[in-house]
Amino acid sequence: MAEETIFSKIIRREIEADILYQDELVTAFSDIAPQAPTHILIIPNHLIATANDVKASDELALGRMMTVAAKLAAEAGIAEDGYRLIMNCNKHGGQEVYHIHLHLVGGKPLGPMLSKG
Repeated sequence: MAEETIFSKIIRREIEADILYQDELVTAFSDIAPQAPTHILIIPNHLIATANDVKASDELALGRMMTVAAKLAAEAGIAEDGYRLIMNCNKHGGQEVYHIHLHLVGGKPLGPMLSKG
């Protein structure tokens, strides 16, 4: 089993965070270093270290992450203009916290998804 992360402590409210949504499957909170006017992290409440570690039994939580993303995008007023959902995996993918998380970013034009080069 993977080690506990800072996100585990946020889920249990042991570390303060701007929690925007929480249910039995997922928790969503504002990113502490936002890259756009809206930058929310959506995480499963049980620890899945990377996208490589996802199992069929995780499908309900992962689906909930998507429906919560759509709900929060609508609430933030960015759904109509558009937003980006990003999940990084491992070092080359840019993953920093080894508890999968979906970045919901928007509120301005985001430009190309990847830089050339």
